[in-house]
Amino acid sequence: MSQASRSAVGPVSKVELRVECTGLKKKDEFSKSDPCAVLYLQPRGTNSWSEIGRTEQIKNNHNPKFATPFTVDYYFEEVQKVKLEVYDLDNATSKLSDDDFLGKVECNLAQIVSRNPFSAALEKKDGKPIGGSLIYVRSEEVREGGEVVFLHIGATKVDNKDFMGKSDPFLEISKQTSDGSLQVVHRTEVCKDTLNPVWRPFQVAVHALCGGNKSQPIQFSCSDYDSDGSHDLIGSFTTTIAELEQAAASGQELQFPFINPKKKYKKDKKNSGVAHFTEIKFFRQPNFLEFIYGGMQINFTVGVDFTGSNGDPKRRDSLHYIDPIGQQPNQYMQAIQAVGMVCQEYDTDKFFPALGFGAKLPDGQISMEFALNFNPANPYCAGINGVVDAYKYAIQNVQLWGPTNVAPIIYHVARFAEQAQKQEADKGAHAYYVLLLLTDGIITDMDQTRDAIVYASGLPMSLIIVGVGNADFSDMNFLDGDNGILKGANGRPAERDIVQFVPFMKYASSQFAGAELARQVLGEVPQQVVNYYTMRRINPNQRPATVAPSQNPA
Repeated sequence: MSQASRSAVGPVSKVELRVECTGLKKKDEFSKSDPCAVLYLQPRGTNSWSEIGRTEQIKNNHNPKFATPFTVDYYFEEVQKVKLEVYDLDNATSKLSDDDFLGKVECNLAQIVSRNPFSAALEKKDGKPIGGSLIYVRSEEVREGGEVVFLHIGATKVDNKDFMGKSDPFLEISKQTSDGSLQVVHRTEVCKDTLNPVWRPFQVAVHALCGGNKSQPIQFSCSDYDSDGSHDLIGSFTTTIAELEQAAASGQELQFPFINPKKKYKKDKKNSGVAHFTEIKFFRQPNFLEFIYGGMQINFTVGVDFTGSNGDPKRRDSLHYIDPIGQQPNQYMQAIQAVGMVCQEYDTDKFFPALGFGAKLPDGQISMEFALNFNPANPYCAGINGVVDAYKYAIQNVQLWGPTNVAPIIYHVARFAEQAQKQEADKGAHAYYVLLLLTDGIITDMDQTRDAIVYASGLPMSLIIVGVGNADFSDMNFLDGDNGILKGANGRPAERDIVQFVPFMKYASSQFAGAELARQVLGEVPQQVVNYYTMRRINPNQRPATVAPSQNPA
């Protein structure tokens, strides 16, 4: 089949892959391994591997059940080569070359789909088996835009499992698989030092919980978190989607006792605590395109790092160096063009604000928030090429300075997102903001940046960070909420994950560097859009909104 024919037909389906491992090897001297699974696909017609995604990291566990699934397109008519690798993550960097390799398996997607669950021995890099280490992959068809259940759960009087304090409870929600085992579908955050936890509200696709059988048991397990991975079970209970639906329809609060099968209860204590479902709602989750078809605009803003650590722009080793002869774009220019060319198609007027930070301006002022065209009243640039032109003009007229304070630009865009949020009652889902932040290194206002992101997490806004150069980007990985819930300096948690960080150098050597970078940094935006409006219980507009003057930040 030709590429054109394949594009016309499209995939047979999307499938969701969930991974478990047993018997992983110990790599850390004083503790168990901290595993993470990585999925690669081999693009059609190539012999190279392309990373699709990673699961969460599970601390101190040689038998992990990863809650984060992978979603891939499934083509019945093709041999789709798949590789899964497992690593013991030892640091916060995004590269895996400095982490301990725990094993891999290579197969075809058809093998995973046809053998459910698919199981195999993990292999070393040379293909030889690692004795005792196994991987299990379960697959299920994804029904996009399907029914979703929204849950808000708390508990009272859970057992205290700690001698020096109170328990640190978290929930795991598991479904029953075809072979009778339990598959973790969702894991909540940990509520520290409390016997009366209240977990953040969350939503899960109904099909992920029951696979279409609403009478199928779902298990809720509450455990006391321990940093060494030896979590103590407090208790569990089972229910069904049908029972949750009945409670949602009647408006009643469901309660379930946590029971620990290994515990002998006395007459005055019949359980290990009680779970309270304070809110249950079922709804059909719209998809990203429904919001686009309804007239929602993506408002794109660029923020560029002009701090001294980038190097003198007149020198070839500077990240801001612009070749005067060949006009070879530097990494900043490549990132602006790659990401912007995608985003601009969702903005009607195609005028984009472009801001800089960390520079000494021509008037001697040191600014953490200035217009690249030096017109603060009208920082808009005509198209992405206009943004690049403004950047080239700015680099010739400012002095690189510092510090690397990024919170002001985040708040700048967040103010406009807040205005859009206030109009949602009248206009619905009409404006969403994407800030592309390009920086070369360590953030110097980390606490303020965390607070800014937590603030923005409740607004129609996403933050894309592209790391330019080879600096230490551990701060950026921390801000990306993939491995846990980001909290502000005051401990307030983010309402949702809005940050995606990608190091540019990871893709710089590819002949398709721009397209691959755009795919990686924009991959989470559609789901972030859907999650935001779902959180706000706002549906797509039923008809396209009237095109209004630019909603971009000025």
